[in-house]
Amino acid sequence: LQKLVNETFQKLWFTPTLHHDKEAMTRKILNITDVVAACRDTGYDWFEQLLQNLLKSEEDASYKPVKKACTQLVDNLVEHILKYEESLSDSDNKGVNSGRLVACITTLFLFSKIRPQLMVKHAMTMQPYLTTKCSTQNDFMVICNVAKILELVVPLMEHPSETFLATIEEDLMKLIIKYGMTVVQHCVSCLGAVVNKVTQNYKFVWACFNRYYGALSKLKSQHQEDPNSTILTANKPALLRSLFTVGALCRHFDFDQEDFKGNSKVNIKDKVLELLMYFTKHSDEEVQTKAIIGLGFAFIQHPSLMFEQEVKTLYNSILSDKNCSVNLKIQVLKNLQTYLQEEDTRMQQADRDWKKVAKQEDLKEMGDISSGMSSSIMQLYLKQVLEAFFHTQSSVRHFALNVIALTLNQGLIHPVQ
Repeated sequence: LQKLVNETFQKLWFTPTLHHDKEAMTRKILNITDVVAACRDTGYDWFEQLLQNLLKSEEDASYKPVKKACTQLVDNLVEHILKYEESLSDSDNKGVNSGRLVACITTLFLFSKIRPQLMVKHAMTMQPYLTTKCSTQNDFMVICNVAKILELVVPLMEHPSETFLATIEEDLMKLIIKYGMTVVQHCVSCLGAVVNKVTQNYKFVWACFNRYYGALSKLKSQHQEDPNSTILTANKPALLRSLFTVGALCRHFDFDQEDFKGNSKVNIKDKVLELLMYFTKHSDEEVQTKAIIGLGFAFIQHPSLMFEQEVKTLYNSILSDKNCSVNLKIQVLKNLQTYLQEEDTRMQQADRDWKKVAKQEDLKEMGDISSGMSSSIMQLYLKQVLEAFFHTQSSVRHFALNVIALTLNQGLIHPVQ
């Protein structure tokens, strides 16, 4: 069946179109983007798998029709978006990002995920979409997908212009400061790729980090002086944003590197841990949740923090306490899930890099160090995660199941446990 599906789609979508047949190309574009739009809720794994399989099947061939078809599709999708923009500027419904535009950009992201090289020449064309005026769900989808494309593509560009890179950094920073969690997450992730792999503009990120870290420290001292102060109530949105953003930045940047903090002796990761831990004991559940989300992000950069006694106590008491809120339980499980997924991605990347280097080193050792860490971490929380399996709320059971499944798939614990 899989063979049949692959062959069908290869004929429909991944066979090169004759250059002069514009109509056939447009039909193909509309067709693919319709399907991508229809899968918005069910996910795109099948598309990625299909693309992966088809490109792999011709890797060793001298003639690569699928690769050629993909290049055509990507180039025409970009052209289609630009034409669409022109038609909008001539009409009255300016600034309306339709489902079609979202589908086109999402499709480009799916291609970038499998073959980012295809998008390298279009990176400059995509960048202005970071300045999309955001009012509808579609606008946010455009921004998040463009950030995800640039994150994959910018590091592959040869000698990108300084202005282009500076503009991306500025655009991302404006979005991080202005919009909600999803946008912040994708933009910080994109900034991570641009700064860590390309521009090394650490001062820029350090200034942003200090802005939010400073705000948190100040809010902490105010809260210590008077937990019921009205200033705190007024500053709650700032507090929530700072908890989330500090965490998101710590996930993608290691602020203890000299590049960031210079020769300061302060241990940033411990300071961040202390700040976030303080707000997990706050009386407001929304504040607690954001602090736990921030911790989850920080643990991806520094998994060893999960061995800290206070973290073990926090996670395990939330998971095993019958009276603890469902939202907090779910958030702790989500944190463990994201950590395991990230570890898995890291391992796969290390595996790919290693295969390129060929057979000189002993791969088993390299992977084992990292999986040794995740394995010890899961041993700490396993009992409580298994208990969450029997929670009355199905959403808690669902996330507990995800964590257990990831743990077993990665062979981190013996199934009998």
